[in-house]
Amino acid sequence: MNQKNSFGIDLCFKDLDNPIDLFKEWFNEAKKSEINDPNALALATVGKNGFPSVRMVLLKGFSNEGFVFYTNLNSQKSNEIKSNPNASMCFHWKSLLRQIRITGEVTNVSDGDADTYYSSRSYGSRIGAWASNQSSILKSRDDLLKSIDKFKEKYPNENNVPRPKHWSGWNLNPNEIEFWLDGKDRIHERLRYIKKSNNKWEKNILSP
Repeated sequence: MNQKNSFGIDLCFKDLDNPIDLFKEWFNEAKKSEINDPNALALATVGKNGFPSVRMVLLKGFSNEGFVFYTNLNSQKSNEIKSNPNASMCFHWKSLLRQIRITGEVTNVSDGDADTYYSSRSYGSRIGAWASNQSSILKSRDDLLKSIDKFKEKYPNENNVPRPKHWSGWNLNPNEIEFWLDGKDRIHERLRYIKKSNNKWEKNILSP
């Protein structure tokens, strides 16, 4: 019989007061079992037209302050965040039959953090941040390739490619985090944390 936590749900949910600590536990397990990109997540934003949009991005850091990803600040996702900073993330790890949903408010990361991450990227990725006008219409693929070549000529030194001002990171500061475990006959197990006004977290189990 599977061991249970104090709520009577699977021990993988632990008995932790801080959901970030539980996220770290589950994320470390996913890094062992997921074949590709355990840090991949679906990011949902809402545009000025009121319609939601979702896409996959990669988590590049997390802490008690939030969950960080990087992108072009003129992209669709960034423009939607600028008009409505409320967003949602969903991690789904098939190998573990687990899912985590996170909602909260998104803010910019610091220039220092953006510089540090940008400098860790490959030369081609740094050039691509300059060359691609993300989410804009391309007349042809050749236009993009020519733009890449142009910026390679401008920045031939692989160790000296400055970060574009239009490229940075976003941090989603969570106010709700839900952990989900697949169950037999669709009787799933769900644990939700909600942040209260004193920054403490309230825990509840949810019906599947």
